[in-house]
Amino acid sequence: MRQEAFGGAQSAGSKPARSAGDALREMRRTSILHVDMDAFFVSVELRSRPDLRGKPVIVGFPAERSVVLSASYEARATGVKSAMPMSIAMRRCPSAVIINPRHTEYYEVSAQLMEIFASITDLVEPLSVDEAFLDVGGAIRRLGSPMDIGHLIRRKVHAELGITASVGIASTKFVAKIASTRCKPDGILQIDAEDSIPYLHSLPVGALWGVGGKTAEVLSRMGIRTVADVAATPLPSLKKVLGASGEHVHRLSMGIDPRPVTPARLEKSIGAEETFSVDTADDALLHRELLRLSHRTAIRLRSSGMLARTVALKLRYSDFSTVTRSRTVHTPVDSAQLIYQVAVQLLESLGTRSMSVRLVGVRAEQLEPAGQTSLQLSLDRRDDNWRAAEQALDRVSERFGSKTLLPARLLEPGKPPVDS
Repeated sequence: MRQEAFGGAQSAGSKPARSAGDALREMRRTSILHVDMDAFFVSVELRSRPDLRGKPVIVGFPAERSVVLSASYEARATGVKSAMPMSIAMRRCPSAVIINPRHTEYYEVSAQLMEIFASITDLVEPLSVDEAFLDVGGAIRRLGSPMDIGHLIRRKVHAELGITASVGIASTKFVAKIASTRCKPDGILQIDAEDSIPYLHSLPVGALWGVGGKTAEVLSRMGIRTVADVAATPLPSLKKVLGASGEHVHRLSMGIDPRPVTPARLEKSIGAEETFSVDTADDALLHRELLRLSHRTAIRLRSSGMLARTVALKLRYSDFSTVTRSRTVHTPVDSAQLIYQVAVQLLESLGTRSMSVRLVGVRAEQLEPAGQTSLQLSLDRRDDNWRAAEQALDRVSERFGSKTLLPARLLEPGKPPVDS
C-alpha cells in the first residue's frame, strides 16, 4: 500500500492554528473521492486462485478474435492492455494464465462494492462496475478527514471483498480521477484544492480528458506537450486547432471542473455481446448464443433493480457491416426467457441473411427502476413462471455461490457447464 499527498496535504502541523469550523470548511474543499478497483476482474478471480498472485494473468476468452477484459499488473508490464486482441496479448505474454470471465460473479462483487460506498455517503456516482465518485463532505464529522475516509474505504474493500482499491482525493472530479490513476495500484493520493493547478501543470498533456493520442500529436506539433503548455496557450489558438473541444481542454488545464457528484445516474441500457471464433450462418448456434446473452443481460437487470421496455438485437456480418433492430414490449421485462423471445423474433424479422455472422448482441433499453413500475400480470402464466424460476436461480447463486446453473439448452453435448 502507498499513501501519498501532494503539496501541503500532510503538513497541517506547520500551518497557523485554525478553529474547528475553519478546519472543517478546509477539508470540505477537498472532499471528492474517486475510488477505483485494481485490475478488477483479475482481482476477483485471484480470490479463489491465490496461487496465481504475482504472476501474469489475463481474463478473457483464449480465442483469436476475443479481447482482453482485464490483465494483472504483471501482465501489463509486458505490454498487455485491456481491449487488446487476445491474439496479440498472448504473443506479448506467452506465459500468462488465461482465465475465462465470470460476469455474474463480477456484477455480484460490484453490487457489494456499491453497498460499501453507500455506507459512507449518499453522494455516490458510479462510473462502471468497479469505480465511482464519492462526495464525502457530509461524512467528515462522522468519519474524519477525506484522507481518513479514503483509508477506511480501502480497508473495508479489502476486508469484505478481498480485493484492493486505489483512491484519489481532490476538490474536483477531474483531479480526483487523475489522482487515483497516478497512485495505482493499491494506493491513495490527496491533492489539496490550492495544489491542484501546480499538480496538473506538472503532467503531460495526455492527462487531460479529451486529449487522446492523435490530439496529443497535433498539440505537440504546436509545441504543447504539458498541461502547463495548454494553460499558457491563448484560447483562440486552441479552438482553431481543436474546435469546440478547445475551450473544454483549456478549462481543465486550469483545474476548472464544476460538475458535482450526481448519485441519480441511471444506466441507459444494459446488454451483452459475443464475437464468434469463426463466422457462422448456423441458426441453432445463433439462437443458443442469444439465449446465453439474454441470461447475462437479465441477471444484470435484476441485480441493478431495473426493468427494460425495449429489447434490441445487434448483428455484425463477416464484412463488418452492422445492423440493429429493436422492439418495445407491452410490459417491462427482466426475465431472460422473455428477452430471448423478443431477440429471436428480431432475428427472424431480418429474413434470409446474405452472409455469415461475426458478432451477435442483445441489449435492454429504456430502463426504469423496478420499484417504480407496476408489472401487468400476463394472461399466459408461463411469463410469470419464467420470472419466478430465474429469481430462484438468483437466490441460489447468492446463497451458495454456484455459477454453474444454466439452461440445459446451453449445455453442449459431452461438455460440462462453463461459468459465464
